[in-house]
Amino acid sequence: MDAALKYLTTKARTVREMELYLDKREYGEYEVYQVVERLKELGYLNDEAYACDFVRTRLATRPISRAKLKEQLYAHKLSPDAIDAAISGISDEEEQKNAAAVAEKYMRIFCELPQEQKRRRLLQRLCARGYGYDTVRACMAGLTADMDEEEYRAACAHAGDDAEDEL
Repeated sequence: MDAALKYLTTKARTVREMELYLDKREYGEYEVYQVVERLKELGYLNDEAYACDFVRTRLATRPISRAKLKEQLYAHKLSPDAIDAAISGISDEEEQKNAAAVAEKYMRIFCELPQEQKRRRLLQRLCARGYGYDTVRACMAGLTADMDEEEYRAACAHAGDDAEDEL
């Protein structure tokens, strides 16, 4: 139990992260199960609360799409139910607002670039953050000329190169 509590002191953990940590420290299956159940009883491990806190914090610090959030929550080894519950709290309007905030930020950064290059880079940034075609198109309509779906697909294909810069 001491090792588990020490592991929790730095930040909140998911149930699966705790199980993997204790397993790595060579605790037996029964001991791991007992400790995890006790930590759940005490409220120290709660995947649903972890997922909701993660989403809230992530959106407050760096807006990204529901798709990217889902991907990041999955990386924390959360159950699909916990992920869906946390993501369901994000409305389409909030998703659009977050995308617009990202677009405005990059429009300021890319202000010196020629219009076409600025437009292409903005598309790539929005795609790298996981925003879908309709959301990106709505953002772009307010900031630059319209785009077609083929241009969106091309930008998303190149966004993978920039996605590592975003993380």
